[in-house]
Amino acid sequence: MHSVETSPIPAPAGPRRRGTARAIDLLKAAHPAPSAAVTAVVTALAAASGRGGAGTALIAAAVLTGQLSVGWSNDLIDVDRDVAATRGDKPLATGAASVRAVTIAAGCALVACVPLSLANGWLAGGAHLIGVAAAWGYNLGVKSTVWSWLPYAVAFGLLPAFVTLSLPGGPWPHWWAPVGAALLGVGAHAANVLPDIDDDLAVNIRGLPQRLGLRGARTLAASALAAGSAVLVLGPAGPVGIPGRAGLAATCALSLTVALWPTGRSRAAFIACLGLAASDVALLLLRGARLA
Repeated sequence: MHSVETSPIPAPAGPRRRGTARAIDLLKAAHPAPSAAVTAVVTALAAASGRGGAGTALIAAAVLTGQLSVGWSNDLIDVDRDVAATRGDKPLATGAASVRAVTIAAGCALVACVPLSLANGWLAGGAHLIGVAAAWGYNLGVKSTVWSWLPYAVAFGLLPAFVTLSLPGGPWPHWWAPVGAALLGVGAHAANVLPDIDDDLAVNIRGLPQRLGLRGARTLAASALAAGSAVLVLGPAGPVGIPGRAGLAATCALSLTVALWPTGRSRAAFIACLGLAASDVALLLLRGARLA
């Protein structure tokens, strides 16, 4: 006898699958990629500085909850703009995530961030919470002003302090660590605007990069990231060495290329800016054991 083959009938999506989809859409509304990237960098800094396993995990938890709260609040505050712009990549704008769910998630993340930050010490926790407050301030309206770069400078600049102040004795970081991190933040802000600058202007988001225009924003991103590299290479005491000088020369050359890139090739310039930002992050991580 030959068995009769039948095609399986797809089962309807059950409560578990729908719940998983809702959880994924909720996570997408938190800007998971930048949240994970910032958390990974600060976690690596904490490990390199000698924070220890438990301490590094505590710093990672504090940074992750803070970043998630900022990401969710960003989409909440911008939901009307995103709906008007028919942003298909925004779960709140498409209805894939509910305002109520995102509001609860943002509030829970922010509430959790406070004790997790302060568990690293009052000074360290205070530094981190000031950075989180700056990021929320950006979402709440600073991003539409000429001061849009300032929350990024404050939030990124305080991250090395969060790490070092949590170490025994609570030392402040050497000057070049927060300065280099702040410049990285400013450069990241300008680079992040590049792909969406026309859409931002259409909904009256007029931060500093938007006011400068596409070429001006590229120049700001490249200049800030190159300056950050220079600070991180030349700032620490001791000889720079040939590898450091060669890396700095390459970074400056790439920055000049980005600034002078033809206006119509903004995507390539954006990718180059990401490379510059990655270079700054690598330099910061290499200096991790010498932050304080």
